[in-house]
Amino acid sequence: MRPARLGQFISNIMIRFVFRFVGLWILAAAFIFLIYDGTKAIGSNRFSLSNIPFTSVETSWNAVHSTSLQALEPVIQQRVGPWAWERIATPVLKAPTFLVLGVIAILLILIGRKKKPLIGYARD
Repeated sequence: MRPARLGQFISNIMIRFVFRFVGLWILAAAFIFLIYDGTKAIGSNRFSLSNIPFTSVETSWNAVHSTSLQALEPVIQQRVGPWAWERIATPVLKAPTFLVLGVIAILLILIGRKKKPLIGYARD
């Protein structure tokens, strides 16, 4: 392997590693939120699927840093449009935290996985 290709190969491996690593950490956080919501439901004796009080992304974000959440609305409305806040951001903020984190984690893990080897083709 030539040195230029070797450097590119190593950087590709490292980028994939970072995506997988961050994806696994976010997946662990999603699992923690799922356990948190489950124990909260069991503790309140409301353990039917229709009554589980899931923690929304908005609630979690407010607990961590509320001013950034308040600053997000004008940014989205100015850069993308008012429709984006109503149709995209609001449903995501109302969704359960474990679900949103799980989807983000799965996407990062899929981005970071190895490419399947091609059968019958030479790869440069």
